[in-house]
Amino acid sequence: MGLDELINNCKKQDRKAQAELYRRYSGILFGTCLKYSRNKTEAEDNLHDSFMTIFSKIDQFTFKGSFEGWMKRITVNTVLQKYRKERHLDVVSENIEDSADIESDTIDIHLNTLLGYVQELPTKYRMTFNLYVLDGYSHKEISELLGTSTGTSKSNLARARMILKEKIEKEKVNIT
Repeated sequence: MGLDELINNCKKQDRKAQAELYRRYSGILFGTCLKYSRNKTEAEDNLHDSFMTIFSKIDQFTFKGSFEGWMKRITVNTVLQKYRKERHLDVVSENIEDSADIESDTIDIHLNTLLGYVQELPTKYRMTFNLYVLDGYSHKEISELLGTSTGTSKSNLARARMILKEKIEKEKVNIT
């Protein structure tokens, strides 16, 4: 079944089409959920919630642009909305300059280790880091998504980078 037909069948609430859509895209969207979650179990919950939103809003997809991109956007927004409701995103009001660039010696670190470090970040820092570094959002867009100021977004990013740098440096010490 082609993608357009699959989407149209999902719009008709065809359960087999929904199962097929889930089968095709759950792995990709799980990766997106994992970036924004503290652990695998939370990512699985976020994936479920995201697909519920996708299925309820699939009528809004107009076949303009990438369907996968549309689903990723819904997934990110679903996860962020969940965190906003839970008040995990209370933020600090101080402003750290964006110039808090972190330079570190090159170190080989396993991707799973790095992902683990990112998942260990406090929620407000993890969300900001992922949106800015991994998904390419601007600080203005992040502040709108998270309901904060751009200064807070910059501050949270700087703090996330500092925490990750410390963890990587500890890893470096343990390797040598």
